[in-house]
Amino acid sequence: MTSIFQILLMIIGVARFMIFAHFIMSWLISFQVLNVRQPLVAQVWYGLERLLDPIYRPLRNFLPRMGGLDLSPVVALLGLEAIRIILINNIAMFY
Repeated sequence: MTSIFQILLMIIGVARFMIFAHFIMSWLISFQVLNVRQPLVAQVWYGLERLLDPIYRPLRNFLPRMGGLDLSPVVALLGLEAIRIILINNIAMFY
């Protein structure tokens, strides 16, 4: 049971890292520090877009439109953190 718990925490950690990377890249692209026409930047950007879109799409449908401000990464991070806290607090039930 401990290994399943650790695998779940690892998956949450990887998802958090990808959301942070996507968030930082979006700011760097917006401020023209990174250019999407560069092959490596485009590959990473569109790869993260494809991986995170299944998480962001339901949140974007649920959240109200805020103009150019996208709150779905923040809500996704809060949701992942809530799941992590629930897992950590309930691991003692399995022992």
